[in-house]
Amino acid sequence: MDAYLDNAATSWPKPESVYRAVSRFMRLVGATPGRSGHRREEEAARICDSARGSLAQLFNAPSPDGVIFTLNATQAINMALKGILKPGDHVITSSIEHNAMWRPLKALERNGVAMTAVPCAADGTLAPADVEAAIRPATRMIALQHASNVLGTILPIAEIGRIAGAHDILYLVDAAQTAGAYPIDMAAMRIDLLAFAGHKGLYGPHGTGGLVVRPGVVLETWIEGGSGAKSELETMPEELPLRLEAGTQNAAGIAGLLAGARFILKTGVLRIREHEMALTALLIAALRDVPGLTVLGPADMDRRTAVVSVVVNGYVPDQLAAVLDQVFAVMTRAGLHCAPQAHRTAGTLDQGGALRFSPGFFNTADEIRAAAEALGSIVIR
Repeated sequence: MDAYLDNAATSWPKPESVYRAVSRFMRLVGATPGRSGHRREEEAARICDSARGSLAQLFNAPSPDGVIFTLNATQAINMALKGILKPGDHVITSSIEHNAMWRPLKALERNGVAMTAVPCAADGTLAPADVEAAIRPATRMIALQHASNVLGTILPIAEIGRIAGAHDILYLVDAAQTAGAYPIDMAAMRIDLLAFAGHKGLYGPHGTGGLVVRPGVVLETWIEGGSGAKSELETMPEELPLRLEAGTQNAAGIAGLLAGARFILKTGVLRIREHEMALTALLIAALRDVPGLTVLGPADMDRRTAVVSVVVNGYVPDQLAAVLDQVFAVMTRAGLHCAPQAHRTAGTLDQGGALRFSPGFFNTADEIRAAAEALGSIVIR
């Protein structure tokens, strides 16, 4: 039995509708949305607009026009940070951020933007009061991930959103690990900028993602080029999404992303989360009997996503992952997971990181039990 437990990196398999949507677009539509004006282009534009509408509905975003398509969440985060922050500004983040947030912030810091990384506890939990205490007169933005791809910890996004709103500070949330798998309400959570990955919990193809921008938030352009409209201008158009979508988009990928979003809306985010967290609880319980094993992240299941990272005394995470894959057909991810700050906070940076299991909606309880038994047989030997 193959057990794919690397959904935090990329979800697999996708809903059948996603495969059909990409194939249909490539074979029967083929045109570039926003260009030309013939019937195939009109169908491509309709698909693109429908994707914006479905994603706006999923996130309770203020306007579909604010859904900006990118190649991934990393690109969306860079767009948000570098479109807002200038030398002299101050930004607040956490001590467990993914490199998609951390590296652009460090680049901005080298160019005159001040940054405060509020310390999280070893399990990744973050106190909203500590974030509020870090606010300065020059604070322009609070930029946080919604959930850690290492620890599984869900940060108190809504509470911190209220703090950001009370202080009139822009709020950027990296939802790479939660979009599609955890309820997100931009209005209730007071989120100004939401970055998402298409290929994870939204079940889209690789090369899809986006940034949702609240009306009234103006970003400097980070790339300029053709927009398909107002071509007489020497600058990008002012209105969204044209302002931030220069060049040809991954239209076939967006068609697949639309199918993924529709699958989630039909299935229900809460049902998806319930299934994934039942598998997560089963996995954690099954791993308790493995000698020398420690599960990272919070014990409270309500405060975590379907990410279970473990360390085992005397074993290198990369070696465990290799044996699980090659001998037992259990696919995981080991190492630092592009998030060394989270491993530094958890105390696992110098141990080679951790071994990560990440169940998804299409996994079964039998796969979870088989994975736990496989790891137990390796460690016992």
